[in-house]
Amino acid sequence: MSSDIENKCIQKGIRLTDQRRLVAKVMSDSHDHPDVDELHKRVNKLDGKISIATVYRTVKLFEEAGIFAKHEFKGTKARYEEATQEHHDHLIDVNTGEITEFVNEDIEKLQRKVAEKLGYKLVDHRL
Repeated sequence: MSSDIENKCIQKGIRLTDQRRLVAKVMSDSHDHPDVDELHKRVNKLDGKISIATVYRTVKLFEEAGIFAKHEFKGTKARYEEATQEHHDHLIDVNTGEITEFVNEDIEKLQRKVAEKLGYKLVDHRL
């Protein structure tokens, strides 16, 4: 059975090598926001021959295709998650690095209201 990430690759015409398929599978199975090093460790448990360079290239390819979303949280390595159409924000525990995703419509409304009051139409934001 193919993952959502694999299906997105196919839709975008990305050739799925075994290595790319494995990176896609590991990311699909992730319930966090791994950096490239962590992703490589997880991939290596399944296939010890995949280099960190291959994982970096695959992550970059998937990011450029809009399949992975890159997050650069202050003071940490870039982290990745599967790109989704649904907007959400992140809270980061500065002591543990744990990331919590959330959606809050009150915050979204307030941001739109502030933007409008200042004469802007909010098209994107980063909380």
